[in-house]
Amino acid sequence: MVTSPFPEITRGLKTIEVFADVRCPFTHVGLRRFVDRRRELGRGDLRLRVRAWPLELVNGEPLDPDLIDEEVAELRRQVAPDLFGGFSREAFPATSLPALRLAAAAYEDGDDASEQVSLSLRWALFEEGRDIGDPAVLADIAAAAGVAIADSPRPEAVVADWQEGERRGVVGSPHFFVSGEGFFCPSLDITHDDSGKLRIRVDEAGLEDFLGRCF
Repeated sequence: MVTSPFPEITRGLKTIEVFADVRCPFTHVGLRRFVDRRRELGRGDLRLRVRAWPLELVNGEPLDPDLIDEEVAELRRQVAPDLFGGFSREAFPATSLPALRLAAAAYEDGDDASEQVSLSLRWALFEEGRDIGDPAVLADIAAAAGVAIADSPRPEAVVADWQEGERRGVVGSPHFFVSGEGFFCPSLDITHDDSGKLRIRVDEAGLEDFLGRCF
């Protein structure tokens, strides 16, 4: 049984929308920064709704696990040594779609269940090294959130989020919306140096602007 690492989730009054892929490590950082600030401020009136931005469909090809492994290593080294402690390249799922369908199903059970599932999926992948493409892992996460998994999860819910994201100008994962204003990956500045090596740093100004709008 999964124990949620986000016990402060309560029924909120304001929703921050996020379009993201569940296997995107940059999203994990952004969501954790939001959750940490919420906890510090005791702001149980705010909640997240994490919607699907399925990169394998957006890009028309599977995510490269070697690229994700490189991104995770650089995030730990350069900006987030407190995260990704249990990530396993070998457990990286081949597709995000079953996990995204679970997150969509959780939304039908309420905002709190939806947020818990979306956060717990990423926690399981990036902190516990679990394969969130495995039906048993998904069932464990669903049970911990009190979410019933339908025998045939509706794939159209994931596609509908993707289409809605396109309509609203989503450019990548994660793309946050606060009171209608968009913020793409607000916690990080991601570049490549002249040799092509990935460089990531905390975008302090962007992060504080984004969190200020949230809280």
